[in-house]
Amino acid sequence: MKPSVTDLNDNTVDDPTQPVELILGNQDFTSITEQVSDIVLEHKTPKAWYFAFAFFAGLTGVLFLMIAYLFITGVGVWGLNNPVSWGWAIVNFVFWVGIGHAGTLISAILFLLRQKWRTSINRFAEAMTIFAVMCAGIFPGIHVGRVWVVYWLFPIPNYQSMWPNFRSPLLWDVFAVGTYALVSLLFWYMGMVPDLATFRDRAKGRIQQIVYGTLSLGWRGSHRHWHRYEKAYLLLAGLATPLVLSVHSVVSFDFATAQLPGWHTTIFPPYFVAGAVFSGFAMVGTILIPARQWFGLKHIITVHHLENMNKIILATGSMVGFAYATEFFIAWYGGNPYESFAFVNRAFGPYAWAYWIMVSCNVITPQLFWSKKIRTNIGIMWVMYIFVNIGMWFERFVITVTSLSRDFLPSSWAYYDPTIVDILTFMGSFGLFFTMILLFIRFAPLIAMAEVKTVMPIADAHGGERRSVGDYHGDIPRDDMKGGDH
Repeated sequence: MKPSVTDLNDNTVDDPTQPVELILGNQDFTSITEQVSDIVLEHKTPKAWYFAFAFFAGLTGVLFLMIAYLFITGVGVWGLNNPVSWGWAIVNFVFWVGIGHAGTLISAILFLLRQKWRTSINRFAEAMTIFAVMCAGIFPGIHVGRVWVVYWLFPIPNYQSMWPNFRSPLLWDVFAVGTYALVSLLFWYMGMVPDLATFRDRAKGRIQQIVYGTLSLGWRGSHRHWHRYEKAYLLLAGLATPLVLSVHSVVSFDFATAQLPGWHTTIFPPYFVAGAVFSGFAMVGTILIPARQWFGLKHIITVHHLENMNKIILATGSMVGFAYATEFFIAWYGGNPYESFAFVNRAFGPYAWAYWIMVSCNVITPQLFWSKKIRTNIGIMWVMYIFVNIGMWFERFVITVTSLSRDFLPSSWAYYDPTIVDILTFMGSFGLFFTMILLFIRFAPLIAMAEVKTVMPIADAHGGERRSVGDYHGDIPRDDMKGGDH
């Protein structure tokens, strides 16, 4: 494949004589620092931000209002019935956990593989991971029913001698998702420390100086600080990498360890992981494209970065499509009539509309990325990201609801309909997600400045050797700084 050069107008030209430029516009260390810092410290908050924040904060209020109504009234306000005892709560939980997977993959796995293009997008992806896991954690917390006795779930001595069932995959979720959230939070915060110190040094307001000074943990950019930072970052990346595979595998065990036709299948762990990366990258792209346009970051987040993301979406979307075909083949090849019926019912039963929306968005849509013109067209790819997110939500809906609504006994079959409480709770989770995204955009460094500087052409000075992120502090190479730790 020929290397491509992208200009600031998003025009891509194949040029085999030129390496791919990750940062455009002849930027230097100072210009990168100024452009990223000024978004938070200098530029006046646009009115559109306030309107968006008010809208999504209102949706967040709806979320908490629906949760309060649920606590007061009970889970009967949802559309659950017999036999569909799991509805939108579990669907939304699996959806949001999957959304958070791209952040860890971009940050940890691509870091360990030394993929330099990750530096422009990893901060967005890491933030998205934290906020998506926050949204995911709400749903299993509220679907337990009597929330006021939720302490029974904790392995603590009590007068009833009640202990949780450690053989339950639902309990495995608690450990897996909790560990994932903690490591992702540490990884995200650790990566921001040098940039928060830059904000501290450039801040003019006293409150900003105190806040960013506290969050930067006394960072001075000394050799010792960079050494500790790089070791800690590498260790957290190594710790987070297996979590990418383990977390959604454990989430899939909620279904795979059951005896219900449509759930009882060993393909779920790799299938769920591929789907999680697939939907996570689509959500990262959904947020990145408006941000690079509104904040003038086209020279940092280039079409080359988005094209690489689209290639991963194409690969993982193909894996998901292969998993769909494998499920049908195994259902037929296994000769189990209940299993065969479950999959035929998905495609041609009462929820066929949901199944074919899923197939259209998850299998057909990403195949368009085989075309370079589509893969590098900003408008088309953004629309495709939205379709992928829609399709992945319907995948979780199809897996959960179609298998439950028609089980072994036709006498217990029932059609599941969500209520207005289900719908508003789900919409409210998007309100919480985008409210946190807007706060992140307004008060935190959007781009990992310290890491971006290491992939710039100017970083290849001194014999063309690529130095580590620790060789740059602020706007000048650390080799040229005098005074020991200063």
